[in-house]
Amino acid sequence: MTAKILVVDDEVSLERLIKQRFRKKIRENKLEFIFAYNGREALEKLATESPIAVILTDINMPEMDGLTLLEKLAEFSETLTLKTIVVSAYGDLQNIRTAMNRGAFDFLTKPIDFDDLEITLNRTLEYVQKMKENLHKLHQAQSQLVQNEKMILIGQLIAGVAHEINNPVGFIVGNINHLENYLKDLLKVLNLYQTELSKPSEALQKQLEETELEFMVEDLHNIIASMKEGTERIRSISTSLRNFSRSDTDKKVAANIQDGIESTIMILKHRLKANNQRPEISIIKEYGELPLLECYPGQLNQVFMNIIANAIDALDESNQGRSYEQIKAHPNVITVKTELGLPPNRVVIRISDNGPGIPESVKQNIFNPFFTTKSLGKGTGLGLSISRSIVVEKHGGAIDCISKPEGGTEFIIEIPINTNAGGG
Repeated sequence: MTAKILVVDDEVSLERLIKQRFRKKIRENKLEFIFAYNGREALEKLATESPIAVILTDINMPEMDGLTLLEKLAEFSETLTLKTIVVSAYGDLQNIRTAMNRGAFDFLTKPIDFDDLEITLNRTLEYVQKMKENLHKLHQAQSQLVQNEKMILIGQLIAGVAHEINNPVGFIVGNINHLENYLKDLLKVLNLYQTELSKPSEALQKQLEETELEFMVEDLHNIIASMKEGTERIRSISTSLRNFSRSDTDKKVAANIQDGIESTIMILKHRLKANNQRPEISIIKEYGELPLLECYPGQLNQVFMNIIANAIDALDESNQGRSYEQIKAHPNVITVKTELGLPPNRVVIRISDNGPGIPESVKQNIFNPFFTTKSLGKGTGLGLSISRSIVVEKHGGAIDCISKPEGGTEFIIEIPINTNAGGG
């Protein structure tokens, strides 16, 4: 990457000397020098030539001197990562002291010793690079902290919703059982009435015909069965919500990761359903026989969520421009496969889709923080970065992506069965 250096000096000859001295690094695109002849021009260059890594400025210049330039730069100190080197006449210690107090990183004296200039520039560029790396790590850590806090809050919310669902569902299930028993008793009484009252009155006979008693009795059984099925589905959703929201952040617990996958699919079910634009996205599940895994199940669920949600996004994007019939002829499919690795000391989870695939240039960056190909507001670029951190750092595992254009995409997650090696 080319480092940009802004030289601010009213001596025209300095430009030629610098270009001559650093011509090799300029040709190799290691350095790029930009020149301004006073502080005002420097600020204009700074606005149009960003990002500039280092400013090398004289102190004594017309229109705006170097000390005033330093004052102006201080106003942007929160957004700029550049550093300034000031140049002053030998013995002008007062100005040099003032410059250092105003934020200058280093200083040189005139006439400039170009060996000293090269050493000072290299040292300053190294400092700027390290500062950028540290700021990037800080930004990444802050973003991941915010994301983790968000997931914890979502988990608490989901767990609370699941708890609130369970109470009324429990009442309904209990009452359905009572209702079914009452219905059986009532039907026994009704049958006895029909047996003993063999000749009902004309009015009663008419009422029985209008009521369609036989159909009603048969349909009551169907209604009870339907209500039971509905409550079981609600219970299943509630269980999935609880499983997904598990936030065992303090210690690892033994968990069936296939339960976590099932919970994740249940949470995303509304996105898989058919709509006006496309048929349903099919989920193919090929589960192997797996042992319980010592892990952070809530965090692994977050990984499954990120990957499956990305697969849905990719499939929906690939459907653009295709008719409903075309998509139905070549349906969207997501496959989830679990198995023991070889040697069998790892659990392997493969999540693949038959979407458009990922270009190599994009695939190289997908695990980088803040990298996203989604439009503004649709992605933070943190999902896969955090997923990698959870798998690799928290569980001592590995995550990889196999993809090529028009060939679909597969994410392979490997978790050691004994995950104590991972950040516990």
